[in-house]
Amino acid sequence: MVTRIAVCFLQKKAQNLSFSESLIKTLYLCRSVTLKLKKMSRKIKLIWDFRGSASAKTAEHHEIHLKEYIAIEKLPLNITGYKVIDEMYAIAFMVVTDENMIQVRDALKPHRGELYE
Repeated sequence: MVTRIAVCFLQKKAQNLSFSESLIKTLYLCRSVTLKLKKMSRKIKLIWDFRGSASAKTAEHHEIHLKEYIAIEKLPLNITGYKVIDEMYAIAFMVVTDENMIQVRDALKPHRGELYE
């Protein structure tokens, strides 16, 4: 962000604006960029854990139901999956936005969640 401010400042200075005009315009530009970044919502990965010899098949089947839920509720993100950790442990997951997290959490009762990147 500091580099972006410096670049903005140098661009304004190159346009022969006074120091105060340049600083005001730079701060305004950087403030608008910050506001846009704050509006972006975080993505949260909701996770269901499955244990036992049938954990891989159960996680795979659970993903089908997660996809159905996304279609029925018309959620904005369609990121789901399952991962086999070892022969006795697997997970199923779906990714939701901050805005939808409470609704999905209350309806589907995930075991845990983490930030998705």
